[in-house]
Amino acid sequence: MRLVVMGVSGAGKTTVGQGLAAAAHVPFVDADDLHPAANVRKMAAGIPLTDADREPWLVRVGETLAAAGAIVVACSALRRRHRDAIRSVAADAVFLLLDVAPDELGARVRTRRHRYMPASLLGSQLATLEPLAPGEAGVSIDATGPPDEVIDRALSAVRAAGWR
Repeated sequence: MRLVVMGVSGAGKTTVGQGLAAAAHVPFVDADDLHPAANVRKMAAGIPLTDADREPWLVRVGETLAAAGAIVVACSALRRRHRDAIRSVAADAVFLLLDVAPDELGARVRTRRHRYMPASLLGSQLATLEPLAPGEAGVSIDATGPPDEVIDRALSAVRAAGWR
């Protein structure tokens, strides 16, 4: 299984991704660690990334997925074209969208520290987010609640969809 845990900042991608990877005994990679330095500088300055900024990063995410037999990667993958860019390199990638209400997301990002993603960029991410479309390999879950419950919900959804 090549699983991408996706969503906006504060949705819980890293926490859920780590939990799923541990449950499946597969590696976990946070796509934040794959960003080029220029992207990190831009986000740290509160400047939203463009699709042109994201393209080399998304290819790198796809390469990371393709190089692994089984892996869980946390990656925003906000737009269909972002997911398509990942699938162009890792065709069998499956996506798990973490859905959280905007008010809850705002509360989460205001109370956490991220090394370069300021809370001010949440609005641009929400505006950019395109939910999974019919025919896309993936599933969406409500990611509200305690982390253990969300991880259990995610694991159940992934298993129910037939991905192991």
